[in-house]
Amino acid sequence: MHTDQLQRRRRLLFICALSMLLGGLAVLVAKSLLLLINLVTNAAYNHQFSFSPASPWTHTLGFWSIFIPVIGGLVVGIMARFGSVAIRGHGIPEAMEKILIDDSRIPRRMTWLKPLSSAVAIGTGGPFGAEGPIIATGGALGSLLGQLFPVSGTERKILLAAGAAAGMTAIFSTPVSSVLLAVELLLFEFRAKSFIPVAMAAATAGTLRPLFLDAAPVFPMPTFEMIQSEAFIAIIILGFLMGLLSVLVTKSVYAVEDLFEKLPIHWMWWPAIGGLAVGVIGLVEPRSLGVGYENITAALSGNFTISAAIGLCVWKFISWAIALGSGTSGGTLAPLLTFGGLLGLVVGHLLIYLFPNSGIDPHVMALAGMAALFSGCSRAVLTSTVFVFEATLQPLSLIPLLTSCSVAYLISSLLMENSIMTEKIARRGIKVPHEYHPRP
Repeated sequence: MHTDQLQRRRRLLFICALSMLLGGLAVLVAKSLLLLINLVTNAAYNHQFSFSPASPWTHTLGFWSIFIPVIGGLVVGIMARFGSVAIRGHGIPEAMEKILIDDSRIPRRMTWLKPLSSAVAIGTGGPFGAEGPIIATGGALGSLLGQLFPVSGTERKILLAAGAAAGMTAIFSTPVSSVLLAVELLLFEFRAKSFIPVAMAAATAGTLRPLFLDAAPVFPMPTFEMIQSEAFIAIIILGFLMGLLSVLVTKSVYAVEDLFEKLPIHWMWWPAIGGLAVGVIGLVEPRSLGVGYENITAALSGNFTISAAIGLCVWKFISWAIALGSGTSGGTLAPLLTFGGLLGLVVGHLLIYLFPNSGIDPHVMALAGMAALFSGCSRAVLTSTVFVFEATLQPLSLIPLLTSCSVAYLISSLLMENSIMTEKIARRGIKVPHEYHPRP
């Protein structure tokens, strides 16, 4: 027995060492992905070879900008057809599928195909975030290490989750929520032997991140005071609305996907069709193009009128739903945060208009809205709560965040069986665990 215990401890130390290596690699991959997105954006919209930060919505190309997302979608479709079909989608469901049915084995080519295809899709105006692709790439790196070294299937799953958590930390500097994401969506269990290596990977990525990326909060916002009891009721109402909206968002995305399935052409061409919708909408509302982290920051700072917030939210949602449903490569987190933040700001202003003495802060409503929509769509309530806290570093935000996320999760789970993360693989007949069960 003593020998067995010693062997298990050595294996745990070995997996922790590999996880820390993953943490360092994830930071380099995240930096490379962001630079690649900048390069594609500058080449497509500014016609220059540059790695400097760029936003596609500041272009001056006029009507011809419509065709840039079409070209990007065509490139992604070709990469999916002749490279790997697994690059389609936002990454997390595909990682979950590999864990559940393929012993956490992700093809090696995914370590470069996924970030490259995502950079093309986002850089040519796709309304996505970089977080889904880097989570998928980090998971692919973890799976690759698990295939290069003699490890068990359980240990390979831990390495995949560690790589995913490290990738999310590298993008957002949110190590705790990254670990929670791995626990809630990838590990399907809560054991110290599973999440300690994941935590080591996230901590390593968080430590090295300031060497390559900005150390400031990803989404800065004005500091606010402790919410009052009347405002607490507003947070509950907002969580209820975001729970309903999460059902609408999820069903809309998969309804669009079903419509693409009925097209009488090969799926390789679908991302180009989705790109056409992105380009046309981008001509109407340029801020719908690209990642749009600046839109989230503006919503948290209250720098939107009600009409502008509603307009951007509606146009970006239509663009995102069509593009994602077409099977291109991109993330869901940044769009969900954008929708939730903008609508939270709108609801806050409307409640202040109706109840001017309620003590409601529109900044807090935007903050709670972005977290609540993420919680309702992903069913990762702890991840959503802690993520927005870490991304904004607001010391008094935990109560409104936990409240709105819990209510949104409750409403979503009552009205919809699967989440935006699990619906795709559930449609393929794969049973997804919804609760943790002890391993015999």
